[in-house]
Amino acid sequence: MDASALRRIYLEFFRERGHAVIGGAPLIPEHDPSVLFTTAGMHPLVPFLLGEPHPAGKRLVNYQKCVRTDDILEVGDEVHLTFFEMLGNWSLGDYWKEEAIRWSYEFLTERLGLDPERLYVTCFAGDEDAPRDDEAAAVWRDLGIPEARITFLSKKDNWWGPAGAVGPCGPDTEMFYDMQPDGPSGENPATNTARFWEVWNDVFMQYDKQPDGRYIPLRQRNVDTGMGVERTLAVLTGAPSVYETELFAPIVDRVRSLARETDRYALRVVADHIRAATFILAEGILPGNLDQPYVARRLIRRAVRYGRELGIRGHFLGALADVVVEVMGDAYPELPQQRDHILTALDEEEARFQRTLERGEREFDKTVERARVEGQRELPGAAVFRLYDTYGFPPELTEEMARREGLSADMEGYRRAFEEHQERSRQGAAARFKGGLAERSPETTRLHTATHLLQAALRRILGEHVEQRGSNITVERLRFDFTHPTRVTPEELRAVEALVNEQIARDLPVTWREMTLEEAREAGAIGLFEGRYGDVVRVYAAGDFSREVCGGPHVEHTGELGRFRIVKEEGIGAGLRRIRAVLEDNEQQRG
Repeated sequence: MDASALRRIYLEFFRERGHAVIGGAPLIPEHDPSVLFTTAGMHPLVPFLLGEPHPAGKRLVNYQKCVRTDDILEVGDEVHLTFFEMLGNWSLGDYWKEEAIRWSYEFLTERLGLDPERLYVTCFAGDEDAPRDDEAAAVWRDLGIPEARITFLSKKDNWWGPAGAVGPCGPDTEMFYDMQPDGPSGENPATNTARFWEVWNDVFMQYDKQPDGRYIPLRQRNVDTGMGVERTLAVLTGAPSVYETELFAPIVDRVRSLARETDRYALRVVADHIRAATFILAEGILPGNLDQPYVARRLIRRAVRYGRELGIRGHFLGALADVVVEVMGDAYPELPQQRDHILTALDEEEARFQRTLERGEREFDKTVERARVEGQRELPGAAVFRLYDTYGFPPELTEEMARREGLSADMEGYRRAFEEHQERSRQGAAARFKGGLAERSPETTRLHTATHLLQAALRRILGEHVEQRGSNITVERLRFDFTHPTRVTPEELRAVEALVNEQIARDLPVTWREMTLEEAREAGAIGLFEGRYGDVVRVYAAGDFSREVCGGPHVEHTGELGRFRIVKEEGIGAGLRRIRAVLEDNEQQRG
């Protein structure tokens, strides 16, 4: 079975069970501030998980492209990837645990033919917030899974969400396949993660986490399931890792053909990172220093660094990206459509990074000279980390170059500096991306509505080339990313701000109606129509000023917003701009 067949069989299975097939979302979330990228199929569905009716109904199914960077250091093992595909099906207040688990089991064992004797499952063990999930475990026992292959785990392992600080969440049950059936008895997914590969996850969203930390029942119970395409293919074909599947093997083979060395880990990292970077660039992103552009830059530069370790010289990422386009282009037509943009961006970033590496080599020479002047025989760990963080030098390369200079490198000090950096990054990310529309507070609802007016105003003042490339909304402010080739002048910003406030003063009604994609286009609705939506969409209109495909939430009249004020405009990458804005109530305005 290949990836195309797996996607098709999955969609057909759930379509037979009353699920509507919906389009996948872009990698860059339109209205979810909790993450930089779409990391799961549920992210675009948050409004509907919270109770808004979905135009396609209560049962949905799709396949979704995803990017996760939180475990980037694990990439290169048998299963972890930066970019991956997720097969998902959802119940929006419809079926519950019994049906979800039985269908998961049926698909794995009957449609895919996996050996039920090699299936292991985990369930939520319970804590002070929610009880032990004996309901899910009972269904598994009824299906024939013995007690020895059912493991109860804590919230850390068997609980999903919320996406931000608050919102829908709940226990899950996860399915694992034993890749070493002749291994020691008594092991389970908690004791040997290398042996047991997770292939499916059923999340039972039955709680709504509150700002005060309480978990209250959702007004509708939802099921959110996910199965990774790459891992499942590896299991089905008996491949020892995801990198030996048909989705990866051509990329790895191309890297190997360019390399002088054969380090397996480096080969895998290069293959993974160029695949992820290709998909990110296909979203219209260019490498930069903030948010999604920064992730693209980091992936590209890591790929170049590991390519150097393999002995690859010169520009090589474009040749690898062409393989990615060839392998994945049928399922994701945006790749061949954006090929020229992808190759140009990769070539320019490689050239830019080459200059950075040259500066790094000069900095290395200075570091060595300082060490000798001070009578040191070892490069400090902080210096090794600085070369890595600022100039892209792999620590192993620094250590090797130091050895050639008759010096050692404090690798333990480097690891401490790296860990401290990671912890600061995690804390910063947690503070930065907390909250958001999942809170559905009056403040975030007002600001979300304001983004519709802002985008419409930008298109009128700057031109219809303006397209949204992401947003981040908290209770204090909105952030809106959009395409525009040049800096927005102060005069243009004042015009945009005035136009938005004019629409607020008009107290326009904010209404919505469901319509087909073609009707939405004809109505002039703004949206990403290529492979993004289902056959029926919801279009929100602010009077005669704005029409946009969206899931909400929104105010009823623009007069509820208060005064709109732009506080900052900046570039975040080539052709990408960012506006930060706030809404001020009458009291703030008087003050």
